[in-house]
Amino acid sequence: MSETESRNFIEEVIDNDLESGRESGVLTRFPPEPNGYLHIGHAKAIWINYGMAKKYHGEFNLRFDDTNPVKEDDEYIGSIQKDIEWLGCTPDRVLYASDYFDYMFEKALLLIDKGLAYVCDLDAEQMREYRGTLTEPGKDSPFRERTVEENKQLFAYMKDGKFADGEKTLRAKIDMASPNLNMRDPIIYRIMHEDHYRSGSKWCIYPMYDYAHPLGDAYEHITHSLCSLEFEDHRPLYDWVVNNCECEATPHQYEFARLGLTRTIMSKRYLKKLVDEGVVSGWDDPRMPTLSGLRRRGYTPEAIADFCERIGVAKSNSEVDARLLEHCVREHLNATAQRRMAVLDPLKVTISNYTGSEIMQSKNMPFGEDMGMRDMPFSGEVYIERSDFMENPPGKFFRLAPGKEVRLMNAYIIKYEDVVKDAGGNVTEVICSYDPDSKTGGATAGRKVKGTLHWVDAKTAVPCEVRRYDYLLNEGDGDFMDRMNDNSVTVLSSVIEQHGASSRIGDKFQFMRNGYFVVDEDTAGDKLVFNQIVSLKDSFSRTLT
Repeated sequence: MSETESRNFIEEVIDNDLESGRESGVLTRFPPEPNGYLHIGHAKAIWINYGMAKKYHGEFNLRFDDTNPVKEDDEYIGSIQKDIEWLGCTPDRVLYASDYFDYMFEKALLLIDKGLAYVCDLDAEQMREYRGTLTEPGKDSPFRERTVEENKQLFAYMKDGKFADGEKTLRAKIDMASPNLNMRDPIIYRIMHEDHYRSGSKWCIYPMYDYAHPLGDAYEHITHSLCSLEFEDHRPLYDWVVNNCECEATPHQYEFARLGLTRTIMSKRYLKKLVDEGVVSGWDDPRMPTLSGLRRRGYTPEAIADFCERIGVAKSNSEVDARLLEHCVREHLNATAQRRMAVLDPLKVTISNYTGSEIMQSKNMPFGEDMGMRDMPFSGEVYIERSDFMENPPGKFFRLAPGKEVRLMNAYIIKYEDVVKDAGGNVTEVICSYDPDSKTGGATAGRKVKGTLHWVDAKTAVPCEVRRYDYLLNEGDGDFMDRMNDNSVTVLSSVIEQHGASSRIGDKFQFMRNGYFVVDEDTAGDKLVFNQIVSLKDSFSRTLT
C-alpha cells in the first residue's frame, strides 16, 4: 500500500499486525445466528469481513452461531447461504458453532477448575435483582462460593438432564461491581430441554452467545473478529473468555459502525414481527430490507457492493439516506438494463387517418451498438399513459391535450382531435391524427414538438401486472408500527410491448420514462408480473455534486 493511499481504521490495524509480526495472515468470519433472514445491514458486515480477507489474500469463514435451538432452523441456514452466494462473497469454509459444543463444554470445565465459573440457582427475576444497575453495583449470588467439586458435580447433572429449564445456570465468576454490566457474572450455560436442529437430543444445556462466540473465533484461529458497534461493550467479556479458557489462538475484536438507513427497519426481531403479523407477504416481500426482499425487488449485488464501498468503514454510528442505495442501484441498472416500452396506466389512442401497420425500430440500449435493435409493431391504435393526456392542462403541459401535438417515441407526430367518454364523463379514448411525413428518421422528421411520449401498440400489447413500491415507513419518529405506510405498494393493470412476453423471472428492464422493473417470481403461464426496482428520478445525485 502506498504512503498516500487512504486506509480505514481496520486496514490500519491489519497493516500494523502484519508489519509487527503479531499476525502472519488474515482470517475473518461472518457469524450469523440462523434465526431469521439477513438484511442490508448484514451485507455491510459481510462485505467488510469478506473484503478484508480478500484484500490481504487471506481467508473468510461463514460460521453459523447456532447455539439456541428454540429460534434456529434449517430454513434460515439455506436463506443465509443463498444470500451470501448472491452477494458474491463465497466463503472458504462453512462452519457451525454447534460442532464445537464438546470443545465449549471442556472449556467450561476448565473455568470451573480454575474457580472462574459456578452453578447458580437464582431464577431470572432474582438474577435481575442481584445484577444491580448502571449506577449501583450488583450483589454476589449466594451460590457464588460453591466449591469446585460441587460445581463440577452440579454441572454434570445439568448436562445429564437432571434439572428443569431455568432451574440452574452456569455463570462466569468475574466482578459483580464492574461498571460494565456484561462482566457481572454473566451466564455462560443455560438448561434447555430442546432438540437442536443439528445435534438432536445430545445436549440439554447450551452455551450463551457471549461465551460461544469468542470460543468459536479462537477455535477457528480467526485473526480479526470484525463486528458492529453494538458489541463494543461485550469486548471485555470476549477477551476474558479467550484469555481464561487458555485458547490456542488469541483473536481480537474490532467494532465498526452499524448500518442505519432512513425509513427502514433494521432489526430481525421487528422484521419477523412484520412477517408474523401479515403486514408483509413474507421475508422476501420486495418492500423488506432483507437481502431476499431486495433480490426479489430487483436490486443487484453489484449495486449493494458499490453502496457498501461508498458508505465506508467508520467508528461512529450514523444514519444513511436510503436514497444513496437507490442511487447505486439506478447507476448500475442504467448501464446494464435493456430498454422496453410499457404503459402502466393505459389510455387508448386511435389515430383516425392511419391505416395498415408497420414496424418501427428501437434500440435495446441507448448506447452500445452491440446491444442491437428490436422491432416495434405500430398500428392505428396505441396505448399511452393516462397521465400523458389532459383535457384542461395547466401551463407548460407539453404532453397530449386539445390543440397540442406530441411525438410518439421512434414513430410519428400525432395531434389531438377529440375524446370518447363513458357515462360517468371519464375519458376512455383519445382520437388523434398523425403527420405521415414526421416519422422518426424520415426526411421531414426534423419538425420539432415539445413533448415525446412512450407508447405500446394496442394490437400486439402484452397485459401485465405492475407493482409499484414506496418505503414501508413514513417519515418521523416513534414506534415503527405507528409509522407504517399504508400506500407502500400499488398494483396496476398495465401493458408492455410484444417483447415482454419472452421475459423471464429476474430479467431487469428500464421501462422508458417510468423507471426500472424486474420480472417477479409470481410470473407463471399467461400471468406476467413486474416489480418496480427504482424510479428514473434521482434526487439524491444532486447531493453528490
